[in-house]
Amino acid sequence: MKQETLLTWKGDMEFETELYGHKLTIDGGSEVGGQNKGTRPKILLLTALSGCSGMDVISILKKMKIEPNVFNIRVEGDLTEEHPKYYESMKIIYEFKGDDLPEDKLRKAIELSLDKYCGVAALFKKAIPISYDIRIL
Repeated sequence: MKQETLLTWKGDMEFETELYGHKLTIDGGSEVGGQNKGTRPKILLLTALSGCSGMDVISILKKMKIEPNVFNIRVEGDLTEEHPKYYESMKIIYEFKGDDLPEDKLRKAIELSLDKYCGVAALFKKAIPISYDIRIL
C-alpha cells in the first residue's frame, strides 16, 4: 500500500498540506524567514509517535475493559547539537488518571503498541533508542 502527501509552498517559509481533509500549515519563525503561521516540521515526528502509540494503547485498553478518565502522552526528543539536527533519542511519557488502572495492564498495552502495532515506533526504533515511562496521576 502506498501513501502520498502533497506539500504546497505558500511563500516565504510557509507550506500547506491537506491530510484526510484536514489542512496543516508548516512554517518557520522569523529567525529563519518565516512568519510563524504554523508548526515546525521536525516536532511533527514527536506528534506522529504519540498519536500512533496513543491510538494503539487506548484501543488495547478498551479491549481489556480499562478506560482511563485522563490519558496524555508526552514525547521528549533529544536533538543533536550539530547540523543536521535530528532526534538522537526519544522518551514517551504515558500519563493516566482514573480508577482501577492496573499498572501491569497499562504496561502490557504500551509494550504491545511499541513492539507490535505502532508503525511510527517501528520505523524510529531502527534509527534511535525509544524509552517510555508510565505515570499514574
